[in-house]
Amino acid sequence: MIRAGIVGGTGYTGVELLRILALHPQVEVAAVTSRSDAGMKVAELYPSLRGAIDLAFTLPDASALAECDVVFFATPNGTAMLMARELFEKGVKVIDLSADFRLRDAKEWARWYGMEHASPELLAEAVYGLPEINRGRIKNARLLANPGCYPTSVQLGLLPLLEKNVVDVSSLIADVKSGVSGAGRKAELNILMSECGESFKAYSASGHRHLPEITQGLNAVSKQPVNLTFVPHLTPMIRGIHATLYVRLNQYDGDLHTLQALYEQRFADEQFVDVLPLKSHPDTRNVKGSNRCQIALHQPQGGRMIVVLSVIDNLVKGAAGQAVQNMNLMFGFPEEQGLKILALYP
Repeated sequence: MIRAGIVGGTGYTGVELLRILALHPQVEVAAVTSRSDAGMKVAELYPSLRGAIDLAFTLPDASALAECDVVFFATPNGTAMLMARELFEKGVKVIDLSADFRLRDAKEWARWYGMEHASPELLAEAVYGLPEINRGRIKNARLLANPGCYPTSVQLGLLPLLEKNVVDVSSLIADVKSGVSGAGRKAELNILMSECGESFKAYSASGHRHLPEITQGLNAVSKQPVNLTFVPHLTPMIRGIHATLYVRLNQYDGDLHTLQALYEQRFADEQFVDVLPLKSHPDTRNVKGSNRCQIALHQPQGGRMIVVLSVIDNLVKGAAGQAVQNMNLMFGFPEEQGLKILALYP
């Protein structure tokens, strides 16, 4: 049994961590912090956790958190990098669900996130937590950078093709849609239901801050440097990521059945990646609440273009669920422990 702390427990990612960890047989949730709600019972703010979490929110005190075995940061960007070193130097493993440690280049991070990195010396040590690629390194990590939701869906969708060098990486396209919860739990005009309901729009089309994270991950497995056009969209639903990925085969005579076999073989041992039969169209509701990524392949008109469809729940496989998956690896637990969660339907 290990003791876990959550810094920033009042947001959607924080409460999703609580939902999953409350039922994990190897974890005791020992501390949940919130500056705005310190002193309030967790179950008072989130009645869905009544009977499961009997704690009150506390202020984020490093000395108290140091009594935990692992601390999750479900905080805005710029917070974890201020506390991470003090914690892991006291033997606490740190799992950061923000973007603080995802990029290896401090200048690149500052460019996209609009502030100087407070702990640039830690970027080289942080392990990027996409288990399907970095499982071996994750097991020995003390500082874990949990991937973003957009980067998870895109990287998993493209991984087999880039590893085998069968597509033209100079013109990759990721057309990705996200539910409103991806913007976080905050009062902001453009994510109010009356503003975004019954509507649909692209945003950050000139450059989204998840782009360098996705590119960094794809370059790590590609034989050649990738060129990716990434355009995110906001959809009027609460949860879900749907990535439509366009790639061109290096040769015109590509066989979709061969590519299907490539995907099935690559993910055969991955419990949280489900390659659907040919001609399938994965639906975000079929992964809602689960830690699964569902993937399907298409080859329109039998031509050179391959369309990869990849769906996840942005709050689970795109955040809290993947963080717990990484925690399991870091502590030697079965990777699926606490994560055998079937999707909610309808």
